[in-house]
Amino acid sequence: MLFFKLSAFYFFYFAAVGVYIIFMPKVLHDIGYNAFDIGIIFALAPLMRFATPFLFLKHIELNQNVFKNALFLSVLTSSMFYITIDNFYAFMINNAILGACLSLILPYLEVTALKNLGKDKYGKSRLYGSIGFMLISLILAKFLSEPKIALHYYLATNVLTVIFALLLLKYDVPSKKKEEQSETFSFFKYWPFWVSLFFMQMSFGGFYNFFTIYETQNGISLEMTSYLWSFGVVCEILMLYYQAPLFKNNLLSILKICVSITIFRWLLLYLYPDSLSMTFFSQSLHAFSFGLYHSAVIMFLYTLYENKKLAQQFMYGVAYGLGGFIGALVAGYVYGEYLFIFSAIFALISLISLFLI
Repeated sequence: MLFFKLSAFYFFYFAAVGVYIIFMPKVLHDIGYNAFDIGIIFALAPLMRFATPFLFLKHIELNQNVFKNALFLSVLTSSMFYITIDNFYAFMINNAILGACLSLILPYLEVTALKNLGKDKYGKSRLYGSIGFMLISLILAKFLSEPKIALHYYLATNVLTVIFALLLLKYDVPSKKKEEQSETFSFFKYWPFWVSLFFMQMSFGGFYNFFTIYETQNGISLEMTSYLWSFGVVCEILMLYYQAPLFKNNLLSILKICVSITIFRWLLLYLYPDSLSMTFFSQSLHAFSFGLYHSAVIMFLYTLYENKKLAQQFMYGVAYGLGGFIGALVAGYVYGEYLFIFSAIFALISLISLFLI
């Protein structure tokens, strides 16, 4: 029963992420937002992901009451999308609050999942998140005849996420013992690795926030673009399933290969923006630039620091938080024909940094 509830939670959580990432930029574009405004809006969630853990590290305890408040507030802010979406500043504040909520929900239940399922079953449950992301990209593309339809889907998937999250609370056994933080934790000791993490995720700013707009403006239909998103996720799933034997090799070498492939991927999107076959090929590389790369980062980081939980917290904050935030802002500012040239440059800096380790 726990496996089912967790799988359902992941399914609907990442289905909601799919609506937000794939379709919301297009919705904002259609109702009159310019590229820079969209970049600011979608930079807020990763910024909150970076900032929020620092608050909870020193000032607030992430307990069940705080978690439940975050769940209910996420539903409230999702509902407020209908009212605030036509006002840039109101929608910006709404997204900031939602980002803070989401930065608590997934990490809280990830701990519950690992404690109760273990590493083997956890992966099989987590897989349903990718399936939810993929299915929503296929379904919503067929029904997005009017911009605000995406808001209905986002609210529905968010409510279902909250329902299953609440059902999982009984499996969480609060620990009275606080984890002792290592005094030797330092960014500077392995600074090239942190720089590489930052620029690698920064290179994804154009992809996550503007890929749908970029492709549709280059003549590829919204429905076909949704297939491109889904194809990338399928390749990611296959890599996650079969990647274990690859980790018998040097982890740093794997990281270098993945970042190099990512540079090539961004260059393909720049060179062939209207070629469906080349875009499908570039999406197949998501297996390396996200699937294999993400797993290798987690394992490599695990070997660097004694305080492994703190290291993972900062990994999400620095890479997906700060890197995602800056990446989204820059992508909104430079959006146009050369968008993915900038992405390739950021990934190249990431690769150079790895050679300094």
